[in-house]
Amino acid sequence: MDSLQPADPNESGKPSQRKPMYPIQSGLRQYLRHHGREVKLPVSYKDLLHYTYSVPICDKEGRDTLWEKTIYDKRDWDYIREGLVKIYAILKTEGDFSFTSHLDVARIDYCSFGNSHPFRIRIVNKYNDNYDHYYIKVADASRIYGLELEHILSPNRITFFTDEGTLVEEHIPGVPGDVFITEYLADPRTNRIRLAKEFVKFNERCFVRLLGDMRSYNFVVDITPDIEDYQYRIRAIDFDQQSYEGRKNFYRPQFFKENNAFVALCLQHLNQESISQYQAEERTLITFRLASSRYRIKELLDIMTREQISPPEKVMQLKEELNLHFHTSIFSRCQSMGQVVKRQLKHTLQKNLLLVQRNLGKTND
Repeated sequence: MDSLQPADPNESGKPSQRKPMYPIQSGLRQYLRHHGREVKLPVSYKDLLHYTYSVPICDKEGRDTLWEKTIYDKRDWDYIREGLVKIYAILKTEGDFSFTSHLDVARIDYCSFGNSHPFRIRIVNKYNDNYDHYYIKVADASRIYGLELEHILSPNRITFFTDEGTLVEEHIPGVPGDVFITEYLADPRTNRIRLAKEFVKFNERCFVRLLGDMRSYNFVVDITPDIEDYQYRIRAIDFDQQSYEGRKNFYRPQFFKENNAFVALCLQHLNQESISQYQAEERTLITFRLASSRYRIKELLDIMTREQISPPEKVMQLKEELNLHFHTSIFSRCQSMGQVVKRQLKHTLQKNLLLVQRNLGKTND
């Protein structure tokens, strides 16, 4: 069982190169239609690119947030505003537009940082000024595979829709990991042991399904008040690096220097027996989710194995590093990154799958 280790200061945690966008192929498109993810949207990503100008958005301390507030010509604004309100209704009420009369678009922000170049839509309730967000992005196949695997295998349900080259995602609430480190970690009310436990489980979830680049600003910490204390859940918010990179440690959040504060917390409060216990717990939970959605996950992975979502040299590198890590040669037979993900799930969950199958057999008897 692996122990938790901090990042090597000599090893770069950044992606080796900017990840290209992979278009949605026919197999994945059919899967999205079958499972209600592909819908007709009134506004596309390309429509939002026609803004007149933008203004940088700064935080409370005056620092650049890398987001820009966009301004549209009046001739385009009415069409865009109405369409964005309808998209919000599709996300929240399955297309029931009877609630949209008191909703409006308060702001559209654009971020040129990262792969997906997202637009962030702020929807406001005109009666009470309460607001909510969602995102419109380029429909990248890697990100969609990441969203689906998160929906199926993690404790979190994800709402998103596609329409040709457009991807619409719900907002995932929580405190950004980097903000949590600077503003919450030292708070005496923070339960450091529970937080350390959750980081171990999050680290395991990412490695089992090969979700990469989980640096502190790519996940949020969801804080829930509990009996006499707090519970924590770490949730990924960036899925662009789903099984793309060739470096094994890119899929293990513990090896990013941005997460060293969380790793130090684990080393301070958890011994190896506890870490092994929490890793086993998380693999068991993933196995139960996989078993309950086995037909859907098989359909998704079968499609994923047939598509190119990473260059051959990265597939080769990851196969070799996983073989070395697990002291095996089974990954050598994989011909695509989808096959590597499928083999990784089988290998890391093998013992748990046998136990679940045995228990299911006893139940059927």
